[in-house]
Amino acid sequence: MGEEKVLASVGGKNITEQDVTIAIMQMGQRGQNYNNPQGRAMVLEQIIAQKLFLMDAVRNLYEREPAFKEQLQRVKEDMLTSYAVQKAVERVRVTEEDAKKYYDENQDKFVSGMKFNASHILVDSKEKAEELLSKINAGEISFADAAAENSTCPSGKNGGSLGDFSAGQMVPEFENACAAMEVGTISEPVQTQFGYHLILLNSKEEGGTMSYEDVKAELMEALKGEKQQAAYQSKLNQLKILYPVDKF
Repeated sequence: MGEEKVLASVGGKNITEQDVTIAIMQMGQRGQNYNNPQGRAMVLEQIIAQKLFLMDAVRNLYEREPAFKEQLQRVKEDMLTSYAVQKAVERVRVTEEDAKKYYDENQDKFVSGMKFNASHILVDSKEKAEELLSKINAGEISFADAAAENSTCPSGKNGGSLGDFSAGQMVPEFENACAAMEVGTISEPVQTQFGYHLILLNSKEEGGTMSYEDVKAELMEALKGEKQQAAYQSKLNQLKILYPVDKF
C-alpha cells in the first residue's frame, strides 16, 4: 500500500513511491546512495523534471522534427541489434554435468599455488633489520610493536600484517622465504627491491588441485560464456552468407 503513495502530481499525472523505488533500482549499485529520505527526495525532483520536459516535448510536437526522428531510428536500431544478439545466444545452457566433465578432463587447469598469511617489518638497511630481530628474539619488543614503530610499509600500522596472499602475488625473494619458513617463525633479514624484511609467517597452505565444488560456479559461468561466444560466431557466419559483406 505504501508503494502506491502519491508523492507529487505533474500536469495531472501522479508520481508514486513506487516510481521513486523503481528509479533507484534502475541505478544499480549507485542507487544504494539514494535509498534514504534525502536521496529519495532528490530522485523525486529528477522524476518531476523529466515529466515536465516530456510534457513540454509533447506540447511542442518535438517528435515530428526530423532530427528527433533520426535519433529515434538510431536508438531503435541499437535496441534491435542488442535484441537480435540476445536471441542468438539465449538458448545456450550449461549443466553441472558439462562442468564436471570439463573439470575431470582438465585437472591441470585447476591447480592452485601455495597460500600464505604473513606479517613483515620493512626497513632500509640490513643492520636495522638485524637490530630489530635481536630485540624481538630477546623479548624486548613484540613483532607487532616493532612493525608499528619502524616499518616503512603502510602495513606497519596494522602490526605488519599482510593478510592472506597466494603464490605469485609477492616478489620472488619474499615468496621464496615464506615457502622455506616454518609457521610461527621469524625470518632472517630478506632483501628485496623494497629494502630489508623481517617476516613472521602466520600460516602456510600447500598448493594442490582445487575441488570441483570450489570452482563449479565460476566454471559454469566460464563455459556458458564460451558457448555463447560460439553461438554468436555461428550466427554471424550464417548472416554473412545470407547478407554478403563487401569491404572497401
